Amino acid sequence: MSLEALRESLPDYAKDLKLNLSTLLSETVLNDTQKAGAFISCAMASRNARLTKAVVEEFKDKLSPEVLNGAKAAAAIMGMNNIYYRFIHLAEHAEYKTMPAKLRMNVIANSGADKMDFELWSLAVSSINGCGMCIESHDAKLRGHGIETAVIQNAIRIAAVMHAIAGVLDAEEALAA
Repeated sequence: MSLEALRESLPDYAKDLKLNLSTLLSETVLNDTQKAGAFISCAMASRNARLTKAVVEEFKDKLSPEVLNGAKAAAAIMGMNNIYYRFIHLAEHAEYKTMPAKLRMNVIANSGADKMDFELWSLAVSSINGCGMCIESHDAKLRGHGIETAVIQNAIRIAAVMHAIAGVLDAEEALAA
């Protein structure tokens, strides 16, 4: 199913999501690579198979295989890191903060994508997964490299819409079963 067909299949109560998706698809604040990677990593992080398939199909030809892998890697590694670091952030026992994570994170150093694009996608996925510690870290790194606020905001807008659409699709699939 194409992304446009999936958008059209959303129920009437999700009209705002349809409109927001259309707006984000035509948005020019992000460059094509940033936009494609944000959509892919956020769709994957939102965990809906139909949405992920439609988004990857829509954007896969706009990225090299290495950069496509980087977008997918952002969703994968943040899926792990966001759980771990959210726990570290929320746990009251101070000793956790002094302990090494002992989790492999090699892809962060060599994702196949531009380092700031990977940071942007990691930030967007972290917003979906609700990890404040990761959000702060990725936002600081992006700002430290001069990434504009509008670029960051648009990646987060994509995260918000992908997550909301995934929720609607999951709910509608559950109601149809």
